[in-house]
Amino acid sequence: MSKTLIIFLALVGGLLIGIAVSGASQAIAIADVIGALWLNAMRMTVIPLVVALLVTGIVQTAAAARAGRLAARAVIMMMIILWCSSIMAALMMPVLLGLFPMPAGSGEVLRAALAEVPAQEGGIPPIGDFLRAMIPTNPIAAAASDAILPLIVFTTAFAFAVTKLEPIKRASIGGFFEAIADAMVIIINWVLALAPIGVFALAFVVGAKAGAEAFGALAHYVIILSALGVIIWIASFLLARFGGGTGFVTFFRAAMPAQAVAISTQSSLASLPAMVKGVKDLGVPDSTADMTLPLAVAIFRATGPAMNLGVALYIAHWYGIELGPAQLAAGIAAGAITTLGAVSLPGSVSFVSSIAPICLALGAPIEPLGLLIAVETFPDIFRTLGNVTMDMALAKTVAKVTDSG
Repeated sequence: MSKTLIIFLALVGGLLIGIAVSGASQAIAIADVIGALWLNAMRMTVIPLVVALLVTGIVQTAAAARAGRLAARAVIMMMIILWCSSIMAALMMPVLLGLFPMPAGSGEVLRAALAEVPAQEGGIPPIGDFLRAMIPTNPIAAAASDAILPLIVFTTAFAFAVTKLEPIKRASIGGFFEAIADAMVIIINWVLALAPIGVFALAFVVGAKAGAEAFGALAHYVIILSALGVIIWIASFLLARFGGGTGFVTFFRAAMPAQAVAISTQSSLASLPAMVKGVKDLGVPDSTADMTLPLAVAIFRATGPAMNLGVALYIAHWYGIELGPAQLAAGIAAGAITTLGAVSLPGSVSFVSSIAPICLALGAPIEPLGLLIAVETFPDIFRTLGNVTMDMALAKTVAKVTDSG
């Protein structure tokens, strides 16, 4: 039985048992402590992991761009798509939540079941105060206070400075942060080994306090988040048509084998051979396909910014947190930038490391991630489908731009 299935069964079992014994206050208190300990263990790795992954991700992306003109074009297009993906989520989530609102009462009972959110002092801060706070006077203090956007700004500047060093020093610093990231991933894997216990405890508390309405809220979350993946999937056809000059039907036929592998395996890497064959059938030269697609699998996830920001925005909506333009801008930036370092991580690890910083940037709580990770297997199908299809559209567009250039 896979770890994902075990975690999902722990979620369902915890909710059902919690609903059945909703009056057992002592059991609820014990489960609440266990769930909180597990969440804290998961949260303690977020800041060092984000910093390490952001440095290594930028260094690796810069190295890929230096590999040649073709690689540089591919990387530039990838960065544009990542930012567009993040902006799309900020625009579409309110629309989706307006068209398909959360089941009545679910938000309130789940908020009461999970955690209290500190009130926003003074409401939404003025845009001037927000902009001044983006540049940290003390990055260590920013990390200690979970001020994620100033920390990202400093880390990004530091990472780009590293790319300007001579190769030996650049490799030394890159290797240091890569080792930190690897160590943090080991710790997260230890924590995730206890995920069935932690998720069961959290679900037990939610089931006992929220009742059967918890199922409806989680199902609603899965549908809304998956819709963002479908939008990216549709956007890949638009890119193939208007960027790569390929008709919708032609592109769909060429992408079908890779899409089938993506749906069945939820792995872009496993889909790579079918992706390469598909774009070559579309007329993409061997040199372009053999460079662009492996590079895309290594450093590019088109659905990452949209769906990661989508999770954070859903949580903010769930908790009734009012977001102004400054907070949305912070979330968009965090969604686009933190994706760079997460592409080489297992899905369960990247779920935490990519979304927690966005939640912090928006001022949304991280606690719901402990529950949402248990149902991630369903949206992950649409994550992989969108990523694979967009990778192929990117390869076709790079090939056309190269031919015309």
